[in-house]
Amino acid sequence: MGMTLIEKIIYGKIERHSSPGEIVVLPIDAAMAHDGTAPLMIKSFEEMGAKKVWDREKAIFVIDHISPSSNEGTSTLHKMMRDFAKKHGIKLYDVGEGVCHQILPEMGYVFPGAVVVGADSHTCTHGAFAAFATGIGSTEMAAVFASGKLWFKVPESIKININGKMKEHVTSKDIILHIIGEIKADGATYKAVEFTGNTIREMSMDSRMVMTNMVVEMGGKTGLMPSDEKTRAFLEGRIKVPFKELKADENAYYSDELEVEADKLEPVVSCPHSVDNVKPVSEVEGIEVDQVFIGSCTNGRLEDLRMVAKILKGKKVKARTIVMPASREVLLNAIKEGIIEDIIMAGCALGVPGCGPCVGGHHGIPSPGDVVVATTNRNFKGRMGIADAYIYLASPIIAAYAALNGKIIYPR
Repeated sequence: MGMTLIEKIIYGKIERHSSPGEIVVLPIDAAMAHDGTAPLMIKSFEEMGAKKVWDREKAIFVIDHISPSSNEGTSTLHKMMRDFAKKHGIKLYDVGEGVCHQILPEMGYVFPGAVVVGADSHTCTHGAFAAFATGIGSTEMAAVFASGKLWFKVPESIKININGKMKEHVTSKDIILHIIGEIKADGATYKAVEFTGNTIREMSMDSRMVMTNMVVEMGGKTGLMPSDEKTRAFLEGRIKVPFKELKADENAYYSDELEVEADKLEPVVSCPHSVDNVKPVSEVEGIEVDQVFIGSCTNGRLEDLRMVAKILKGKKVKARTIVMPASREVLLNAIKEGIIEDIIMAGCALGVPGCGPCVGGHHGIPSPGDVVVATTNRNFKGRMGIADAYIYLASPIIAAYAALNGKIIYPR
């Protein structure tokens, strides 16, 4: 029997075959905590009596969730992170650098075959690079910072084979929302979700990261894609290890398989208040929108901003619209391409690279009763900082059209 992609990655670390359900201890290639999770990690690290970080090159702090700080309490937590980073000589990406899940691959911490842990559930994003990437708790992260290792139960794998050319206005966000709607919020609990097929092969790395980012919204432990020439092109000049092309064996065993015909899909949205409450845009067309947020670790990349600028160029938005690039690198490239000028001239507010209103910390908390269209990954009650708001998750294209028209529309 061949190996799935997750089993191959684990094999590369322990040099023996592992089976689903088996407990393995793996060395960690990158460990990250941000301003929402690092303070508790620091406290736990000190309480366990740890004296130093196991590897200063592999431990990372990112200030992105409330960045810049919105109050004295948050500033105190940020200072705690800066002091810890200085004391232990680890890298801290401070205010304005961007979202942790975008920074890690940009800065070369992620590569095929790596084991990456983050004190954030959307760390699974990095599986787009054929890495075993998953979110862990702050206290677990303290143990990783001290030892450089962590135990895992080898997950079963689900294979999702996606083929066909996407129609105009359909993006990888529509595909992953469609899949979540089919599998539901707990349908892949503690599974490795492996994406294959010619649709995936044709996607850019920006689009692939959207897919793996949202695997946790169906309960997945990690999302994975094979590494190929597009992966190599993105990582070239960023990583310090030899690049590897990794993919599952053809005779690997999967606990379940799903076929998706991408050419038959249409734009969709996740309706309030559950990510798996997915409906075609055509069914919710006409709903008036108060606020649009374009950004986050799901859809704040250069490709996303290009889509938005193409729609908004030379026009004016009717709904208040906040745009936040996923990183400083994304912002600089968007400025060079003229994207930012087009977005600002259309009447959008440009935010500092970071998480912003996605987590409801600051930079755009909705008003009571507001209808929001967001390119983010969660729409639970209270997700954006207020329980009395109605959040529709959508692609950058659908979000841009909503901003332009002041209502959800089907692009024609």
